[in-house]
Amino acid sequence: MIRALVTIAFGLAGAGPASSDDRPADLVIRGGRVIDPESGLDAVRNVVVRDGRIVDVTDRPVRGAHIIDASGLVVAPGFIDLHAHGQQLPAARMQAFDGVTTAMELESGVADVGEYYERVAREGRPINYGVSASWSDVRERILKDSAVADDEQLRRILKGLEQGLSEGALGIGITVGYAPESGAKEFHAINALAADRGVVTFSHIRYGSVIEPGSSFAALEEVIAVAATTGAQMHICHLNSSTLRDVDAAVKLIRSAQERGLPISVEAYPYSAASTNIGATFYRGPQWRERLGGARYEDFELNGQPLDERSFLELQTHRPDTLIVYNYLRPERNPLDQGYLDQSVLYPGGAIASDGVWWTRDGKLLDGDVWPIPADAYAHPRSAGTFTRLLRVYVRERQKLTLSQAIEKASLIPALILERSVAEMKNKGRLRAGADADIIVFDAQTVSDRATFERPAQTAAGMRYVIVNGSPVIANGQLIRSARPGRGIRRGSIDK
Repeated sequence: MIRALVTIAFGLAGAGPASSDDRPADLVIRGGRVIDPESGLDAVRNVVVRDGRIVDVTDRPVRGAHIIDASGLVVAPGFIDLHAHGQQLPAARMQAFDGVTTAMELESGVADVGEYYERVAREGRPINYGVSASWSDVRERILKDSAVADDEQLRRILKGLEQGLSEGALGIGITVGYAPESGAKEFHAINALAADRGVVTFSHIRYGSVIEPGSSFAALEEVIAVAATTGAQMHICHLNSSTLRDVDAAVKLIRSAQERGLPISVEAYPYSAASTNIGATFYRGPQWRERLGGARYEDFELNGQPLDERSFLELQTHRPDTLIVYNYLRPERNPLDQGYLDQSVLYPGGAIASDGVWWTRDGKLLDGDVWPIPADAYAHPRSAGTFTRLLRVYVRERQKLTLSQAIEKASLIPALILERSVAEMKNKGRLRAGADADIIVFDAQTVSDRATFERPAQTAAGMRYVIVNGSPVIANGQLIRSARPGRGIRRGSIDK
């Protein structure tokens, strides 16, 4: 069962009460194949929406001010992306076409949490949004580099993270993989703080390597040990690109920890290429290519074009912040590589998350009320097609997942990961009375990603309607540009 290991740690919320209000509904989605991963419902039903909430899922005729005829289409809870770096308006619109109704920046987070929520609320978003408190940003302000923190510096780091939590952060983002020389005691202390405050930590694990010492396996052992000793609920980001070709050992290790009751969860994205800045620490130092499993310079791309050694080193020296793509697996050359990716994507109880990056054009951030995204803008294609790619490749083409299982990994499981600490998530990722009306209506036969590494700025296809808090953002396959019903998902103050 897909969510078995998540259920061990987090449990399932009960269904909310049906409404007794006799007013006509604001919206009725009529006659679609309704899939609710929480209850297991997979049948033709009518979904009834009033005041931004689902008030009924029924086979009875229902009156409504607005009717969507979903005959022949799938009706499902909107997808929840736990790992979306692109928090700008154009990025949110692109994700809406991918079926995402909630996109959160939880791996890296932000330092100024209150300012983030206020700014994004002023700008408006078509989909829901939220952030974690950023360990790396808080740390950088205090240390100015990646050295080991002394006792006073650690105290200030923890104080900064507590401030972010008091401003409503959804957890703590710990990108320790970008500062692997930071202290083990510091990593433990951050997770101890999270456990005390009852929030999740989201970790880019300390190492990304297939050889020892400093292997991905050792980094996962650190996560497991800290979860066991602090009681922290810990989430492992992008299992696929963190474990590379050592995923088999990693999966066995994590599953063993989960079966022993440790609250550890994972995510993956359905691509065999990662993306980050070319100056990242894992692309430097002795044996860095061997540590990645024998990486070649041509495995790295800039704007869809392979690099050679000279161009790679020039960019790393003079433009270390340049966003590049790294093909860490090559399924087209090695059949085993597809199996490595599958272990992460199909991990029982694992979430799907995009790790979608921000869009740039001519090296500058694409921000503001821009639509459509210009054809020459660039991002990893996962910023446009992660969830529809899952439906196309893993459901329709390869039949590795049922449609219900894929929807579960993209909606309910992310909600389960957060809901112990974020009460609002108990009403997301479900189609039932009382749930938020974050709903997608799509054609299971045509839904597909279209973004490529050469031409990433292409919207996904097949989403007929995307509804956020009861309001359509996409209708008849077209963006409603003025629609900004997205809300900030935010914890209350944790001040004691």
